[in-house]
Amino acid sequence: MIRKYFEFVRFSHTVFALPFALAAMFVAGWPGWRFFGLILAAMVCARTAAMGFNRIVDRKFDAANPRTKNRHLPAGQITVASAYVLTSLSALGLIVVSWFINPICFYLSPVALVVVCGYSLTKRFTDYTHVFLGIALGLAPVGAWLAVRGRFDWEPVVLAGAVVLWLVGFDIIYATQDVEFDRQVGLRSLPAKLGIPAALRVAQVAHALMAVSLGGFGLISGLGLPYYAGLTVIAVCLIVQHRLARKQDPVSLNVAFFRMNAVISVVFLAAVVADIFWR
Repeated sequence: MIRKYFEFVRFSHTVFALPFALAAMFVAGWPGWRFFGLILAAMVCARTAAMGFNRIVDRKFDAANPRTKNRHLPAGQITVASAYVLTSLSALGLIVVSWFINPICFYLSPVALVVVCGYSLTKRFTDYTHVFLGIALGLAPVGAWLAVRGRFDWEPVVLAGAVVLWLVGFDIIYATQDVEFDRQVGLRSLPAKLGIPAALRVAQVAHALMAVSLGGFGLISGLGLPYYAGLTVIAVCLIVQHRLARKQDPVSLNVAFFRMNAVISVVFLAAVVADIFWR
């Protein structure tokens, strides 16, 4: 049963944003194990609430889409009531955990919930839904920084910008799978508006700007050789991701979306940690 709920919220996809949050935390300064646990709990709660909300509000679209009709809610594997309970408890968990971190995180936790959950509704009224998803995940490094420092600085803002651009790029790639369905039911995305070739070019530009932003983050954070070695690996992964995306077959898209992004986020965290220990 527990495994079913992990699959429901795609817990494995936590590997996307969490490493960027942890990297921001390490650059801000090791906060101790207690705060590390609180930051980790806050990130998991926020993501679970966001994904649960997404699955709830999209359940009718998921049921009509051949690609997603077997997801837990449309297939009846999980009840809508239990999904609401999980989502509500996760949202409450974020607020409670934030209370134990510091006042600014506590006061901003409802704002964070509105942003991370509100993304799910944007595909109904804007072609730029990918940007809103990017902003939602871009809050992760900012939140981790605030948990350690208790104030806003340029380092997490630049890193958040890189995360936004990363999400814009790979969410466009992911959305190419549903272009025809989205057009039929009135859901909006850049692939549905521009067509797949043009949308993939936008994704390429976003990822090129992401690489530049990560370079900028390294500069203002005073990171060195290990970080830029990791950044080189990330650049190669981005190139591979786009080569796979052009094939437009389900296997290639799955590798481009999940495996490449998992490698990118883990390599980024490893590069930051290695650089800190190297210095």
